[in-house]
Amino acid sequence: MTAIDEKWAQIQWIGPPFDAGAGSGEGPNPDGRGSSRDFANGSIYWSSGTGAHEVHGDIRLKYAQLRGSSGFLGYPATDELGCPDGVGRFNHFEGGSIYWTPQTGSHEVHGAIRDKWASMGWETCYLGYPVSDEMGPSPDQRVSRFQHGDIIWSPQAGAVDRHSQTID
Repeated sequence: MTAIDEKWAQIQWIGPPFDAGAGSGEGPNPDGRGSSRDFANGSIYWSSGTGAHEVHGDIRLKYAQLRGSSGFLGYPATDELGCPDGVGRFNHFEGGSIYWTPQTGSHEVHGAIRDKWASMGWETCYLGYPVSDEMGPSPDQRVSRFQHGDIIWSPQAGAVDRHSQTID
């Protein structure tokens, strides 16, 4: 029995293995570092560094859009978990996180911007949840937008939070 099989035995809600034309068995991922298996209600990924973790729903869709385990996020480091406010959900990955709420959808946060947001208390800080993926006009200036402000990163200033001003 593999680690993915053991995880599946713990979370039967993920459903039976799913065959999308590539077979329903566990298979090695293109990066050569781990394996995965798709199920009716999500996927389970495994690597020796992270163990086996599930990804499902809109977070799974965002993860796939970002190239899954082959992308900058790498392998999941947690299962999908609920946030303390009972509204949001998230998965942490080797290279960042994806957060989701019904109001904001799914957005990734990574690097120095994620580190700044984490140091502020994640979604419990005044910024709230992310409403954009990290973006920027150049590699030398990056920004993630949140419900009540932004975190902007540059090599000169590092990651700096900025509160949004409401104009009546």
